[in-house]
Amino acid sequence: MPEGDTILHAARAVGGVLVGSEILAIETPQPRHLHDRWPERLAGRAVRSVDSHGKHLFVRFEGGLTLHSHLRMGGKWGVYRRGERWRRAPRRAWLVMRTAEHEVVQFDGPVLELMTEARTRFDQRLTALGPDILGGELDDAGFVRRLRAADPARGIGDALLDQRNVAGIGNIWKSEACFAAEIDPWRRVADVTDEEALGIVRCARPLMQASAEHGGARNKPCVYERAGRPCPRCGTLVRARGQGENNRTTYWCPGCQR
Repeated sequence: MPEGDTILHAARAVGGVLVGSEILAIETPQPRHLHDRWPERLAGRAVRSVDSHGKHLFVRFEGGLTLHSHLRMGGKWGVYRRGERWRRAPRRAWLVMRTAEHEVVQFDGPVLELMTEARTRFDQRLTALGPDILGGELDDAGFVRRLRAADPARGIGDALLDQRNVAGIGNIWKSEACFAAEIDPWRRVADVTDEEALGIVRCARPLMQASAEHGGARNKPCVYERAGRPCPRCGTLVRARGQGENNRTTYWCPGCQR
């Protein structure tokens, strides 16, 4: 699943070509949007901003309309120069926005909806989101408050994936941040101090910021997808096991993560 760093990078790329440019055409090839009339509803409206919160991306048009996207497991945003070959098949496109020089494409959905600006402020799926790990300034108090209000018996690694606690962390950065903070992701939330929990997100934030700048993690992962290999810090073999109700694979070093 694309994590917050990937979505922030996409928002910057999409905004870079749409804001300030005339949109010549909007197409919605996906059959489920056949009768939504987005091309007609958005005709003549300029894009005033593109932003993200966690794993959600928002294309905000003049006149109070906003396209909201969540890529779930397999979706992707692509920005191409006109005539450039797309990196996914055209049949997988859900949305295409064309300017004189670029094509912005959202592939494979699965969450793509046009809503009013007011609804983005009141929609329960969005208002329930925790602080954005990549927001202008990390809301430490908000994160801790939400974490303590949640299930104290769940593992801290699983709690980090709960977007109601903090928005944007996924499986990669959950594992890498717990490793960087030297915290066992299986330790119960009740047994993790506030400062330890904040230490994890403070480790995740600069790693994800660097990844967002370059469009993907540039440094070699320390534990993610490295099960059975020596830990780069202590040499113990990295382990992997499914965690939480969704059984998402957690990677960790049992030797130096306590």
